[in-house]
Amino acid sequence: MVNASKILDRVLVLEMVRVTEAAAIAASRLVGRGDEKAADAAAVEAMREALNNLAIDGTVVIGEGERDEAPMLYIGEKVGTAPGDAPAIDIALDPLEGTTITAKAGPNALAVLAIAEKGCLLNAPDVYMDKLAVGPGYPPGVIDMAKSPADNVRAVAAAKGVDPHEIIACVLDRPRHEKLIAELREVGCGIMLIPDGDVAGVIATTDPDTTIDIYLGSGGAPEGVLAAAALRCVGGQLKGRLIFRNDDERARARKWGIEDLDRVYDLDELASGDCIFAATGVTDGSLLDGVKRLKGGLMTTDSVVMRASSGTVRWVKGEHRARS
Repeated sequence: MVNASKILDRVLVLEMVRVTEAAAIAASRLVGRGDEKAADAAAVEAMREALNNLAIDGTVVIGEGERDEAPMLYIGEKVGTAPGDAPAIDIALDPLEGTTITAKAGPNALAVLAIAEKGCLLNAPDVYMDKLAVGPGYPPGVIDMAKSPADNVRAVAAAKGVDPHEIIACVLDRPRHEKLIAELREVGCGIMLIPDGDVAGVIATTDPDTTIDIYLGSGGAPEGVLAAAALRCVGGQLKGRLIFRNDDERARARKWGIEDLDRVYDLDELASGDCIFAATGVTDGSLLDGVKRLKGGLMTTDSVVMRASSGTVRWVKGEHRARS
């Protein structure tokens, strides 16, 4: 059991939901409009405003990019109304995880946020990360990046007490995963290909209703930290290794204090201590329903918020009325 943080007050649990709700509602206005940048900008602006209304001393450690790349919610940006007065917290966020999904009105777009005590979230550079994840209930070490994808599927199947062909793997549908997909087909497991949104893909391993047993493949490193924060709250295992395509990306990693470029990170090295994770659906998905706009200016939201110290998962249905 993770010790409860004296810094992360339980009040912050529901405050984090309000933040992701604000971002999801803002992004939902652009679902299916074909404009990724506008949807992302709307979510960013709404999330920033919501964070800046909270009595916190927050620092964005995973955000929209470095300061010269992102005007708002950039890495290192201070948010909240109590800098120097409230306890310091680190914030990892993705105001719109699934910009392409939102633009095309596809499934599983989310507004996502995680907070922890200062220094408890990996300052991951904006590069790719090779990820391997399973949900709770498996023996420690059941997944291992030193093993092949096929051997990891076999290990999960053995631990679950089934044949490999009964395992469902989740993989981002990308050309770079052709070899991985072929190897998984060879072992006989089912593959759920997702167009985007690998935070939702990793979290899906924790929910039996999704039927997903294991997540494999590469996606954004910042999303890996967000997913790790969620798994810290509900259990599961995650391994991550940063992928560097050029010297510029290696230099960026060293800028954020990462010296061992080949390191395989465990769950606790990506997100440690007490964490709070919150997500609100923008579009309907396997984890959450999207924002619904009803008659009379009424909107509904579907959110989940988790805390590592208590292991509590709260599903929050919200009704929001348009301001007159």
